[in-house]
Amino acid sequence: MSDLTNLYQDVILDHAKRPRNFHPIPDAAHHANGYNPLCGDKVTIYLTLQDDRITDISFQGSGCAISTASASILTETLKGKTRKEAEEIFEVFHDLVTGQPAKSAGSAGLGKLAVFSGVCEFPVRVKCASLAWHTLKSALDKAPTVISTEEE
Repeated sequence: MSDLTNLYQDVILDHAKRPRNFHPIPDAAHHANGYNPLCGDKVTIYLTLQDDRITDISFQGSGCAISTASASILTETLKGKTRKEAEEIFEVFHDLVTGQPAKSAGSAGLGKLAVFSGVCEFPVRVKCASLAWHTLKSALDKAPTVISTEEE
């Protein structure tokens, strides 16, 4: 196994064992729930916006290491970003985990999100990695339904 693969695994395991921003935001104006029926991952994304900028973001839930790490890194990556930047990063991330050529470079690059580059080799894990991201989109839009990975 390459050093890069080991590093990526270490980052995912660290975020899975010690997720960042793992708490509710009681006064969050935006929140949404996501569910992956294939493996039972559940996530709730909370966020607050001020002038179209994400001023606070967190999550709660349970799931596999990839799902939890993805939600944790999502919160670290998007805090302080504008809605537009968050949507651009979503597209770049989704292309990464599905093995598609990136449609845009995104405004902030991938940073820690690059650790999910190997997910595309395991199609069933794509839904684990992308659950929090689809739930984020629902939270941004204040969509009232539970997001399911079976709708992808």
